[in-house]
Amino acid sequence: MINAPSNTGLQQTTSYKVVLPFYIYAAISFLTACILLLLNTRAMHQHYFLPQTLAITHIMALGWGTMIILGASHQLLPAMIDGKLSSNTMAYLSFGFAAVGIPILATGFYLFQTGWLLQAGALLVNAAMVCYLVNVVSSIYETKKTDVHAVFIATAALWLFATTFFGLLLVFNFTRAWLPRNSVDYLSLHAHMGITGWFLLLVLGVASRLIPMFLISKYSSRKRLWWIYALINLGLLVFILLKLFVKPGLVFYVPVLLIGAALAGFADYCRRAYKVRLRKQVDEQLTLSLLSVALLLLPVLCLLVTMAFMSKNQQAHIVVLYGFCIFFGWITAMILGMTFKTLPFIVWNKVYHDRAAKGKTPAPKELFSEKLFRQMKVFYLSGFGLFITGLVFLNDILLISGAAALVLAALSYAGNVARIILHKPVSL
Repeated sequence: MINAPSNTGLQQTTSYKVVLPFYIYAAISFLTACILLLLNTRAMHQHYFLPQTLAITHIMALGWGTMIILGASHQLLPAMIDGKLSSNTMAYLSFGFAAVGIPILATGFYLFQTGWLLQAGALLVNAAMVCYLVNVVSSIYETKKTDVHAVFIATAALWLFATTFFGLLLVFNFTRAWLPRNSVDYLSLHAHMGITGWFLLLVLGVASRLIPMFLISKYSSRKRLWWIYALINLGLLVFILLKLFVKPGLVFYVPVLLIGAALAGFADYCRRAYKVRLRKQVDEQLTLSLLSVALLLLPVLCLLVTMAFMSKNQQAHIVVLYGFCIFFGWITAMILGMTFKTLPFIVWNKVYHDRAAKGKTPAPKELFSEKLFRQMKVFYLSGFGLFITGLVFLNDILLISGAAALVLAALSYAGNVARIILHKPVSL
């Protein structure tokens, strides 16, 4: 038992009422996606452009990854810019539009109803991202700060809107032919705008601040972070131009090399921060998040193998593996670890902020069950390993076993999140 936690950089500057709904929604989405994965393992044998696969992918990308990142960034952005969130109202609107739009969009994909259902979902998701983008840019503008971490977040928000807007065009292109080619031809462009421009840029920008902070490491290199920022954006822009105007060839390795150099730079950034850390014992939550950095190697390997050796028919199978490694691997491992580093502080501030000066309070880490966290970790790592092995060998038993373990991991995660959020003050 301890007094109020020392300065962690996560002091609450945004109301918990803004932030917590995103965490709750994300937990439900993760469980939903895992259940759908279990019910549709046969779809993994086929082409990635299937209704079930598209639905699961968008639930993971929007309902799981994006929603929890939106919630966390509403909390973390003020701490990074030494200011306040510009508008709580805009944050509520971004949640409301997304919370309604994502299940409509996912249902549209699952039923492959390419008319009004899919279009309505896409419009609502875009409305949510406009609210988020305006809020982020306004918050940074009002503080007049150009901190590199804030620039990562603002640029990622721009890429997020670009991704969802392009997705909106693809949805309408199913019925109205708004684009020169059919929507399937643009899928990789849409996907990598989101994966690289939104997820990768934002995760690296935030993690480069949080990982040294949680390790209690004094290491920082703004020059290195600016290089990482430049390489990711340059690599993505080069990829977009090549995809639109150049036929596939060796030149497509250029964006891979640029972004690969950025990832190598970030891995070395984490290594240096780890090396000079003051906290010698690294907790399990941070270890899982650090593992996600290593898990980035899997989709990169899939991408290189696809480009170098695979025929077009073989590529469709590897693309499913590539997407799974990104959404259920890298992104999920990062979130599973960081949730239990950030959410306890948010709820601790909600429950104990006014009580801390009056006596001892539980530590933030006591708000969740470490036993349940370890259980989740075992289910997740075993499920992920079994499922990717099943994808490689197209083995139904491994796919079903892996998906079942992931469902158990999602249940453990949701239970622990509920335990934190429903925490009541204890009298010591």
